[in-house]
Amino acid sequence: MTDNANAARTRAAAAEAIDAVLSRGRSLDAALADAEKDLPAADRALLRKLCYGCLRHHWQLEAWAESLLDRPLKKRDSVVRALLAVGLYQLAATRVPDHAAVSTTVEAARLLRRPKHAGLLNAVLRRFMREDLANRAPAAETARFNHPQWMIDLLRRDWPSDWQAILDANNAQAPMWLRVNRQRRSLEAYRQRLERQGIEARGLAGFDQALRLAAAVPVTDLPGFAEGDVSVQDAAAQIAAAWLMARTGGRILDACAAPGGKSAHLKELAGDDIDLTCVDIDAGRLDRLRAYLDRVGVTATVCRGDASKPDEWWNEQAFDGILLDAPCSASGVIRRHPDIKCLRRAADIDALAGRQAAMLHALWRLLAPGGCLLYATCSVFSSENDAVVRAFLDTVSDAREGDTLQNNNMRDVMRRKTCGYQVLPGTAGMDGFYYACLEKVA
Repeated sequence: MTDNANAARTRAAAAEAIDAVLSRGRSLDAALADAEKDLPAADRALLRKLCYGCLRHHWQLEAWAESLLDRPLKKRDSVVRALLAVGLYQLAATRVPDHAAVSTTVEAARLLRRPKHAGLLNAVLRRFMREDLANRAPAAETARFNHPQWMIDLLRRDWPSDWQAILDANNAQAPMWLRVNRQRRSLEAYRQRLERQGIEARGLAGFDQALRLAAAVPVTDLPGFAEGDVSVQDAAAQIAAAWLMARTGGRILDACAAPGGKSAHLKELAGDDIDLTCVDIDAGRLDRLRAYLDRVGVTATVCRGDASKPDEWWNEQAFDGILLDAPCSASGVIRRHPDIKCLRRAADIDALAGRQAAMLHALWRLLAPGGCLLYATCSVFSSENDAVVRAFLDTVSDAREGDTLQNNNMRDVMRRKTCGYQVLPGTAGMDGFYYACLEKVA
């Protein structure tokens, strides 16, 4: 296959993946997994760049498309709309030469069995260049900030001084963070090992296992990855295990454990000093958790179960510590998963908050007196965070907040809420995470 044909094939695959997200509600990870099957390895980086870029800038691309099309495309031609976004994104935000962006996008229409739209795409993309739309400021907030209006409004309400910074951080590419397995080697020893392989990394004060890479690399390029010397995990996510292990030990429950990053971190910190139980409702994700634990060389009791229905799996032995990394909107990790902006709906937030509250109440009776439950989400919405915790504390008599952090450096990157602490997306290069430490009065 010629280079031009391969290039067109990559654009067609990107359009199909984007359409799967926007029209069928698939996650970008799942859509990319299917799209990559039929592409050479050399073309997959560009595929990902196009898909991530088009979803990050979805509202701006939609605004341009609406202004350029004389009449809307039919619903059955949604993949053509996605392909138009691919073409516009290349022209506006990549270094692909204009003529190549246009010709490969037009040829991709034929590969998608939409040859009658090839001329339309050619005309629209050339008009976009001719009218220099890329340099015109968008009028609508949705296009200016590339978020749905409900999300903009909710962030403005919850974070009146920070909402624009959060939106900007969401639209940026996230850095690659590592967690060094301290049972195997020290942070500095591993940093030097990376340096010898030409991989630049630096730490973050107060985070004993976190390294931020200057540039992302495939995990296969990380020395010792397969042996469990290091894992990929954002520094904000590394707060969970460190905080819980600073407060308790003994029997520990990771209640929504898959895919296993926080579970493995708990064992890396405490080793055999804790008896760890990992529970998750999704059997497929539990397989990933087992593989993760095997890779880093730690053991735990793993079982399938619903955290809101512990009677179905609990053996009635109390836990000294519980980590509840609750299912949430994932609004704090949008920069890693831009499809969240397209897939989430405003109505989801109240439903998620109800589920979070149900899990919190159900798990509380599993906690021994004097024990600690760390409630965590990767959300930045108060409805899922301090509002859930505040309502819980107001109704549960033997619960109180323990707000002592393990070091002042960690406090510096967190915002104090009415209950708990929030890391905002982009702070020190981290994702957005919320934490509240709840103690059971003895």
